Amino acid sequence: MHMACTLRSMTPPAPIVPVPIAALHALGESHFVDHLGAVVEHSPWVARRAWADAPFATFEALYGAMARSIHGATPSQQLTLLRAHPELAGREAVAGTMTPDSNAEQARLGLMALSPQTLERLTALNQAYQARFGYPFIVALRLHESLASVLQAGEARLRHDPDTEWPLALQQVCEVMRGRLARVVQDTANPTAVFPPSPVSTASRTLP
Repeated sequence: MHMACTLRSMTPPAPIVPVPIAALHALGESHFVDHLGAVVEHSPWVARRAWADAPFATFEALYGAMARSIHGATPSQQLTLLRAHPELAGREAVAGTMTPDSNAEQARLGLMALSPQTLERLTALNQAYQARFGYPFIVALRLHESLASVLQAGEARLRHDPDTEWPLALQQVCEVMRGRLARVVQDTANPTAVFPPSPVSTASRTLP
């Protein structure tokens, strides 16, 4: 009988009270960055740059400003951002060093307690992706209903050339960000909105 591989799980964070979109500007730049800085993994500079477009009338305006901060960054900054993300059930999960958001997102699809066979398949995907592209496999887990769907998506993306995969990886970062923003910002104009995937940027890039 195969035993499940259980990874270290962090204590869930205290619930965050969403800030109404109309109240964000009153926070001031410093508190704005404090409140939104974690929605992009270890990259509070994204929120800091987005502040230049404040005030934001709608959730979509806020999301758009944050996404422009990412897509408008230099290739070197984008690569650093991509590399700041954890692997799925990877070394950060083993060490228990993932952020609370990443921990919760991975736990939803059972990534913290995988069968040996599934962990082997996912580890092979992580290693192959990292070797091919030079940064971790990033996927917005909120857009997937099962781990099988995630694995299929990752294995399909391994067939891409680097220029094709680059904007897709950045857009997955944006989709992760969109889900996290929805938990910390209250869209008072449309409080029950369900956010579809956003268009993928096709901006060219050159790796440093």
